[in-house]
Amino acid sequence: MRTHVDLPWAPLGLSRDEAARHIGVGVTKFDEMVADGAMPKPKLIGRRRIWNRLSIEAAFCDLPEEGGANEIDALLARSRRSA
Repeated sequence: MRTHVDLPWAPLGLSRDEAARHIGVGVTKFDEMVADGAMPKPKLIGRRRIWNRLSIEAAFCDLPEEGGANEIDALLARSRRSA
């Protein structure tokens, strides 16, 4: 099976395994993150569950940083400090 790394473009739809790998976790952790709302639910195409890569990336950016803030909060804080 080809992965998105093998393709000359990044696919919009990812399988569960590809979505988990895309954010650097295993499928069990990814399933937990979907269940608790940290990652989006999949789209249904027939009987297949496909995750939108852009939604996965947006959800990943919203995850908190190690110090507690997410990427957006960190950008806002930097903006306020420089103003």
